Amino acid sequence: MIAPAFSEFEGQMWIWLMAMIRPSAAMVVAPIFGAANVPVQIRIILAFMIGMVAANSVGFELPTDTAISLANILFVMGEVVTGVAIGFALQLGYSSVLIAGETISNAMGLGFASMSDPQTGQSTPVIGQFLTIFATLLLLAIDGHLLLIATIVKSYAALPPGFAMLDSNILYSMVEFGGTLFSMGLLIALPVGGALILIQLMMGFLARTAPALNLFAVGIPVTITAGLIALAVTAPIMADTIIRALGMGLDQAAFVAGGG
Repeated sequence: MIAPAFSEFEGQMWIWLMAMIRPSAAMVVAPIFGAANVPVQIRIILAFMIGMVAANSVGFELPTDTAISLANILFVMGEVVTGVAIGFALQLGYSSVLIAGETISNAMGLGFASMSDPQTGQSTPVIGQFLTIFATLLLLAIDGHLLLIATIVKSYAALPPGFAMLDSNILYSMVEFGGTLFSMGLLIALPVGGALILIQLMMGFLARTAPALNLFAVGIPVTITAGLIALAVTAPIMADTIIRALGMGLDQAAFVAGGG
């Protein structure tokens, strides 16, 4: 026989466990939280804490059917899809720096130099890795991780558990927002890329005026040096653009959390 107090605690524990599905799904795909070097135990603890706050702020009831039932499957699927959509919206804005890093690395001739990205565990160019660390620090500086947590908690009011179904407007906005990923990536890389294009034009003129000049011995060091100088000079401009991209990702996450 189970004491009445413990039986009530068991029901409350089930509510907390079901409420942590949405934060867990968001943290799997969101930047910083979804990094490969973040322990799974930390994600579970954070998701459980967010689920407790959300469950206490917005009351909801669990399906009364058995665990393996259509109602429970739809409940879990709605929570997972909503959480993934919120985290993925921020990830789209964050991933624009990877496109900028790829573009700058190829223009500098460092496309072959790569290292492991702790966020994804995949190999990325060194310039892309630098911009990823830069974007991570900027996201923490603007309290983006706290805004993401607040967005997840607020989503329970607009999309309560059991009724968290994304409509066509939200899905279309996610697809449309994905197109801005490439435009923002090119916009971030524009200051350095424009300078490198001028360097490449100068190398082309030198090749025509001095055919005996070995451009492979001169052009690559000049391009790399000019690219590093341009990165240092245009860092404040790139920071503003990266913050703009991150802000767009947070706005899109808030749009999804608000139910459109």
